[in-house]
Amino acid sequence: MRFLHSMIRTNVPEESITFYTKGLGLKLIRQKDYPDGKFSLYFLAQNESAPMIELTHNWEERNYQQGDQFGHLAFEVEDIYQTCELLVDMAVTINRPPRDGRMAFVKDPNGISIELLQAGQALPPRPPWVDMKNIGSW
Repeated sequence: MRFLHSMIRTNVPEESITFYTKGLGLKLIRQKDYPDGKFSLYFLAQNESAPMIELTHNWEERNYQQGDQFGHLAFEVEDIYQTCELLVDMAVTINRPPRDGRMAFVKDPNGISIELLQAGQALPPRPPWVDMKNIGSW
């Protein structure tokens, strides 16, 4: 398993990018806009192989309260199905099942969202995951 990134929501992406780049010396590694979803992602780190900070800018106006900007921690796993099976055996709820063989979300015992991403290519969809519905939030 490899730690990938922590996600923070922002209403002021330019100010946030300036803080992390000029203030903390990180580099803007990549940016992607999603017009259909009305959001942008900005990934910042020391270099491309280092753990990143993902800034998420939702285009629709929203006022975040102190601390609710934090989104999730992301980990790359060797086999997303095997990892989710292990977590289910530990009585962990899979909030967003890996239906696509690529991504899942769970919560740690403290309620922190954890994103699991399949290393390399997505695995072929397979039961029971392909038919599972989302549960709760992530």
